[in-house]
Amino acid sequence: MDYKSMRLFLFDMDGTIYLGYDLFPFTSELLATIRAQGHSYLFMTNNSSRSVADYVIKMKKLGIDAVPEDFITSSQVTAMYLLDHYDGKKLYVSGTESFKRELESAGVKNIYDTYREDIDVVVTGFDTELTFRKLEDMSKLLTRDLPFIAANPDLVCPTEFGYVPDCGSVCGMIYNATGKKPYYIGKPRPEMPLYAMERMKQKDPLITKENTLVIGDRIYTDIACGVNAGVNSLLVLSGETTADKAAQSETKPTAILSDCGELLKILKSEE
Repeated sequence: MDYKSMRLFLFDMDGTIYLGYDLFPFTSELLATIRAQGHSYLFMTNNSSRSVADYVIKMKKLGIDAVPEDFITSSQVTAMYLLDHYDGKKLYVSGTESFKRELESAGVKNIYDTYREDIDVVVTGFDTELTFRKLEDMSKLLTRDLPFIAANPDLVCPTEFGYVPDCGSVCGMIYNATGKKPYYIGKPRPEMPLYAMERMKQKDPLITKENTLVIGDRIYTDIACGVNAGVNSLLVLSGETTADKAAQSETKPTAILSDCGELLKILKSEE
């Protein structure tokens, strides 16, 4: 892959540019290099536990000067989906307070976090404030034939010490209890990179699928998302996926590097 011809870099976050609250040592220089070369990047994350405002704060704590326009999240795309398909419906939302604020700020109304008989749709995200009461509420609601929407399918979220269960794992518990599977938003669906390209074309009209690159550490979300969107994909082995898992997967990235530090070296090379 001709990395230097890429004009839009779409970075996954956890496991790709940082782990938990540990910023990888190459991240700041890599982001600065991309912009110095006249190209663009966005942070594209499936983590629906935080709002964009919270991500801006986190990135600044890590030493990255970010603004809301630098992000595209599964929470944002979930809000768009709910407005398109269930506007005005009563929503039971199992998610963090941050997730609910993100939905509300996008214009989603009728959000409830306690059981009601008149709920129309069940929605869940990566809920780091999960309680058994929420699991019970969702299970009870899903005994009826209600739409079930999940912000992201990730099974685990990487941390400094390993992994914790993510939205997909919680949905697995709900499936075991109710037999109901959700309609997943976010990666690996193609909407996030396609939406990102349209947004960034206003800044750089030369952006195309051929010069857009999705970068992440998970094959079943990040890389599959790039494949589904028809753009280039770079798997980095700094997070969830190992070289063995990559070799066994039917979904193949355009390229594989050990981490984004290698990408930085390539972009800065004179060849």
